[in-house]
Amino acid sequence: MLVVVTGISHKTAPLELRERLALDDPAAVDVARGLLADEGVGEAVALSTCNRTELYAYASDSLAARQAALRLLAAKADVAVAELEPSVYSYSGDAAIAHLFRVTASLDSMVVGEAQIVAQMKNAYQQACTGGCTNVVFNRLFRAALETGKRVRTETSIGERPVSVSSAAVELALQVFGKFKNHVVLILGAGETSELTATHMRAKGIEQMLVSNRTFESAEEMAYRVGGTAVPWEDLHEHLVAADIVISSTSAPHFVVTHEHVERAMKARRHRPIFFIDIAVPRDLDPEINRIDSAFLYDIDDLRQVVEENRGERERAATLAEGIVADELAKVNAWLRSLEVVPTIAGLRETIEGIRVAELERLGGRLGDLNDAQRQQVEMLTNSIVNKILHLPTVRMKEAAGSQESYRYVDAVRTLFGLNGSGVDVSADDEETLAGLRGGSAGAGDETAAAGGPDEAAPACGPDNCRLDDEDA
Repeated sequence: MLVVVTGISHKTAPLELRERLALDDPAAVDVARGLLADEGVGEAVALSTCNRTELYAYASDSLAARQAALRLLAAKADVAVAELEPSVYSYSGDAAIAHLFRVTASLDSMVVGEAQIVAQMKNAYQQACTGGCTNVVFNRLFRAALETGKRVRTETSIGERPVSVSSAAVELALQVFGKFKNHVVLILGAGETSELTATHMRAKGIEQMLVSNRTFESAEEMAYRVGGTAVPWEDLHEHLVAADIVISSTSAPHFVVTHEHVERAMKARRHRPIFFIDIAVPRDLDPEINRIDSAFLYDIDDLRQVVEENRGERERAATLAEGIVADELAKVNAWLRSLEVVPTIAGLRETIEGIRVAELERLGGRLGDLNDAQRQQVEMLTNSIVNKILHLPTVRMKEAAGSQESYRYVDAVRTLFGLNGSGVDVSADDEETLAGLRGGSAGAGDETAAAGGPDEAAPACGPDNCRLDDEDA
């Protein structure tokens, strides 16, 4: 059984195709169930964001799983498989798990370090889990992916510096004002970047937005989208007096705000600061504005310089993040290898034999009166008990070996008998522990086994197991 991922992203497919493959929550669950209908697929999750749609499968045949995913995606986009295939990527085994972890850590995002992907991955997993599409492996795997994303964001600075012009503008404004409180934004023009900048400012706490454009109807439309108020272009001086932040992006061939405009406005404002952001090419705002006290002017080149500096910082953080991904991948691979039948049977026999030997050693003083023949009989009796106890579980696991269900048997045995690194040290002469293993009072060893420790097996699927606390992502 292998993890297989098949999908498209901003790196391989144009926006039009990504839009056709976008899945809402019910559709994502339907597609995951469609994957499960394939005979070799045991678990499935569908992830869909504005920049990617990916289908994850736990399958016995990676090629068959890829083809099944490709057919489902082609049907969703209403295109032929041959037409979709050039835009599709697919990975299996370690490469698929590494891809999942890198996506969750935002290392594969259009903007490296963006924060939304962790919540999107968490939602995709929860939807699939609640829909009955995941079990032992994916419950463990996707929780590990979310933990990877959490580690990357807390242990590196990958998400701390803005790397878009609009977000850089907002950060610069915050440096001027400290924080937004009762400040007024004036937006000149109805450009896309101006609107995005206004949206970022709204998210940072700006409540009052004025939108002005030579065509008043366009101003009204944009004001509606950003939650602002449209104001007449002819009243520009009055708006400058009211504004603390001015964002300008018009198609005018000349300056729409001059040095003289700002000087008059500053006198009326009693020199309270104004922050100007000129996103237009050619520029809308007179560069001489920067010479006026308490007027701060940034143009598109200033913003791009900030963006490039910040992008360099994120790239350095991304190098550290790749190390975290490699660390988490090694942990998951060690756990996946533990789901093999033969090592589990050997580990189970070793554990039970250890308990048998420890019990005989503990009772050695009480068996002092036995002769050699009697001791041999006790040895044979305890060996026979161990073999009879282990016979049926061993047969059942061997019968399941190679089947789609084998890892569930293995996971159950490893969890119940503490074979995931959380078992009891049977060599210790611990009366409470041994009593617990014989069915007496539980001691510290039982508590450890119940807790599971860092290598605790992932739970089987059920509604209660699908919920993730905030700290899980």
